[in-house]
Amino acid sequence: MNILVLYGGQSAEREVSLMSGREVASALRESGHEVRLLDFGRDTLPTLFLDAPDVVFIALHGRLGEDGTVQGLMELLGYPYVGSGVMASALAIDKRMTKRILSKEGVPVPRELFATRSASQDHAQLAQTAGEQLGWPLIIKPNREGSTIGLTLARNAQEAQEGIAEAFVHDPEILVEQYVPGMEVTVAVVGEGDTSRVLGVIEIIPSAELYDYESKYTAGGSQHIIPARLGPQVLGQVEAFALLAYRAVGCRDYARVDIMVHDGQPFVLEVNTSPGMTSTSLVPDAARASGISFADFLDGLARSARQRAKPG
Repeated sequence: MNILVLYGGQSAEREVSLMSGREVASALRESGHEVRLLDFGRDTLPTLFLDAPDVVFIALHGRLGEDGTVQGLMELLGYPYVGSGVMASALAIDKRMTKRILSKEGVPVPRELFATRSASQDHAQLAQTAGEQLGWPLIIKPNREGSTIGLTLARNAQEAQEGIAEAFVHDPEILVEQYVPGMEVTVAVVGEGDTSRVLGVIEIIPSAELYDYESKYTAGGSQHIIPARLGPQVLGQVEAFALLAYRAVGCRDYARVDIMVHDGQPFVLEVNTSPGMTSTSLVPDAARASGISFADFLDGLARSARQRAKPG
């Protein structure tokens, strides 16, 4: 197939997307496909219009790539593409909206306070209110960013004020959340609708206190254990909540559901519809642990996208 890989882009996760795109392209070429890379932006739209590919692989992360905008463009152009559709992408990028949907479905999520940036926003008052209502420590993060960009673990009011200011640098909407300690796991889910299934449950042991940007994208920054060291009952709950989250948001092809397990109770943190595809990323690890090479995994995704676009 003639496959176009969109990567780079304009979001805060540009560098991660560049890494993902290069590795996706290399693996697809290994499977015998003709692959072109396009560093996606406004100036590259004419290139996208001129030469219609058989399949587009969207290796973009963050806003203007993972949020339904590029997916909508692919729909308008009639190009088959790998990954979740417009609605699921737009929902999942919005952490607050995702948590609302999951709560309605009975999926446990951390408690939160939501705030929007304004001239009258009192960071000190927000920090104090959050500490009183949610307890310390707190997790503070932009509502629509990934890769832990702008995320802070705040143990007191001063750290919370600083974290609130930092999160507002990246997004006019932020979440101040209850901190859930315990085992951090992520669940790779593949497929669509009722046929979707768990590919693997991965336990994450970061070298730092938090699974932050450096831990995610630096070699040796974290240890991945597959399957996660959980008892059968808790592991079953984790898989069930991950599948429920994936289906409730309306994901397809592949996604990653991030979960904290505290005293045997899973809490879903977020759903990633375009997770990293680098050499240190989690979904490729889950595929390899299931006996599927990275090249075969991506080849299957591309073929599914192409088949989905065929009439009838």
